[in-house]
Amino acid sequence: MTLKGKLILLTGASGGIGQAIARRLAAQGARLILVGRSTEQLNALARELHVLANEGFVLQADITQHSGRETIRTALLALQEPLDALINCAGVNLFGFLEDSDPEAIAQLINTNVTATILLTQLSLPFLHKSTGRILNIGSSFGSLGYPAFSAYCASKFALRGFSEALRRELGDSNIQVAHLAPRATNTSINSDAVCAMNRELGNAMDDPDIVAAQVEMMLSAKRMRDRNIGWPERLFLRINSIFPRIIDNALRGQLPIIRRYAQRLPDAGVATNTISTRLS
Repeated sequence: MTLKGKLILLTGASGGIGQAIARRLAAQGARLILVGRSTEQLNALARELHVLANEGFVLQADITQHSGRETIRTALLALQEPLDALINCAGVNLFGFLEDSDPEAIAQLINTNVTATILLTQLSLPFLHKSTGRILNIGSSFGSLGYPAFSAYCASKFALRGFSEALRRELGDSNIQVAHLAPRATNTSINSDAVCAMNRELGNAMDDPDIVAAQVEMMLSAKRMRDRNIGWPERLFLRINSIFPRIIDNALRGQLPIIRRYAQRLPDAGVATNTISTRLS
């Protein structure tokens, strides 16, 4: 698919990965609908990328709220032209052991990463181009690998991967394509300072957001989208986990003392602002 002139709706547009994706797609001449909660941040990004001059626009909308999703529906109805692509990039992260995590933070995470994404996709389906429409869900390598201190986040990303797979098959007799992109850890605000420090000590790689954005551009430009996982040896790790999970159990058990040390640095209840991070705004 040639991206020039294509109409693409991007959620989580002012987060680290969202901004990188917006820059990539704008450089290819795509018309962007930038969705997020902060009008100020969205407008700043739109000015930087000349989005308005390119027939794109910004939408201040919280996709976790019915009113926010209805704002998007109203805008799509007013367009009177089909969407070429929906990129579900909005999401939140929660770091900490389950017993220490705040129930409201867990509910917020599931609502954002799973419920809101599914409902927005459902809302958008009638507006997608019947011949060339595409849905790209930005997940995580933790959607295939359960990792200590990320139990709720992993649950949400496993759900998003399953949703993507099921929807792709559900639309298998149509021309609408669905794909799932699974980045490894990235250098964005979705990872708290504690997570970044832990990754450094464990030797876990963290990618620049533009690496993810480049994969998005490649997937959208391909004749046929395919699911992708970013990073090596992470892809090998995921493969081993799918066949011999006990091997990974033993490997991660050895990391538990380090993971626990960083998780225990967090304030009580696990709901402080540095434990839940977002790319929604």
